[in-house]
Amino acid sequence: MVDLSSLQLQLNPASDEPIYRQLADAIGQLIEMGSLPVGERLPATRDLAGRLGLNRTTVSAAYTVLEESGLIEGHVGRGSFVAERRHSTAAVSGPGSVGFDWESILPPLEPRMAAIGGRAVDVNFLNARPAREAFPLAAFRKLAKQVIDGPEAAEILQLGSPYGYAPLRRYLLDEAQNAGIARAGDDLIITNGCQQALDLIARLLTAHGETAALEDPVYYGQLRVFARAGARLVTVPVGGQGLDTEALEPVLDRERPRLLVVTPTFQNPTGATIPLARRQKIIALAQKYGVVLVENDVYGELRYCGSALPSLKQLDESGNTILLRSYSKVSFPGLRVGWAIAPRAVLARLAEAKQTSDLHSDQLSQAVLLRFAESGELARHLELTRAAGADRLETVLKACERYLPPGATFTRPEGGMNLWIELPAPLLAEDIFNRVQERGVSFLPGRYFSPNGGQPRGLRISFGGLAPDQIARGMQILGDIVSRELAAARSFAAYEPEAALV
Repeated sequence: MVDLSSLQLQLNPASDEPIYRQLADAIGQLIEMGSLPVGERLPATRDLAGRLGLNRTTVSAAYTVLEESGLIEGHVGRGSFVAERRHSTAAVSGPGSVGFDWESILPPLEPRMAAIGGRAVDVNFLNARPAREAFPLAAFRKLAKQVIDGPEAAEILQLGSPYGYAPLRRYLLDEAQNAGIARAGDDLIITNGCQQALDLIARLLTAHGETAALEDPVYYGQLRVFARAGARLVTVPVGGQGLDTEALEPVLDRERPRLLVVTPTFQNPTGATIPLARRQKIIALAQKYGVVLVENDVYGELRYCGSALPSLKQLDESGNTILLRSYSKVSFPGLRVGWAIAPRAVLARLAEAKQTSDLHSDQLSQAVLLRFAESGELARHLELTRAAGADRLETVLKACERYLPPGATFTRPEGGMNLWIELPAPLLAEDIFNRVQERGVSFLPGRYFSPNGGQPRGLRISFGGLAPDQIARGMQILGDIVSRELAAARSFAAYEPEAALV
């Protein structure tokens, strides 16, 4: 077995690139050069971490990246080995050849977010989702049976419209019109969650390299959707009161984006809400520069305190805003039912793209959720969800105040499922992540919410699916590690020798 610690592994702790990624790249280069031959057994993660002075989690993450890239193979109980690189000629040799060189024609894999959460954890701050223990399963089973036993079951199970299940569309559109959200020229389409709506919009409006202006930090899935569609990405900073409107106009003037995507209420990942005056300014600037507004409003129903604000769609009298909403955060995420409200001309193009993609969304899920809403069960579930959410929010805010050291800052949302912590210099969220995972806690570092790996000191805490005692325990562990690392970093800086004067 080759001693990797004796080889030239170029690791730079001062780099913005995470150490695990640097280590994976360094080992990958050794494999490509032949310094690590096929079949060579790599050191166990604990051994290599000890030799290199790294955290074991860092080495595990590097091995995961190498395995996903096909450079190494892991065997339970035996270890990790350099994989054989199979370069087949089947693509040119014709019938009878063995194998196929998929790697030569497939695009490279991105590092999976799953790699960062690969270990079992006790307190999981990773995922912005509701607590499954709170699902009203008895009511759901009863209502689902009513739909399946009903006279329209056969029609529901047939092919449907790309616009969605007509009764649910009418219900949602009536609600939007009564609230002053949908206007006379608007229509509504049902999508497979808000994520598909974003994907359809990205392909419709930015597939030829048009510019999309996004928040920074912003929900990871939104970043990937627009990048995959071929959009040119520019960003606008987000603070404690949401999108920075002072920074917005220079971006719109300089970059002239096709669209601006905003989450004005309980933004993911920060939990911030944009005040009314800022909302009005965003609408005015979008109209001034001819920018399409896309409003992502999946958390708006999860307000635990304070007063509700009108949506951008509600305030915008120009018809310039596309509103996205979803049942995923307020009921059952697994049913994947979201919707978009926009002018009919926009919806016609989205429906065309959706039909090409998947014909239509699952009608049974839509029919059950319609019954769930019409029966009053959704309203009852929302009331309980908000009460539980208020307890969770109070717990996480008090825990931040109690356990985070001076110099750390955090947002103070009034609802939703997330808040944002900014670590004091010189700490990096990626390093803290490696420490807390060893103690059974996990979160998402800020670089996952920013193009090009920005937000190195930021991290998202998703508290929506955790019990208050779990939240308090996880935040105590996080705060303890942040305090220890900060003290160590400052102690090191205090004793660092000064440069000689010559």
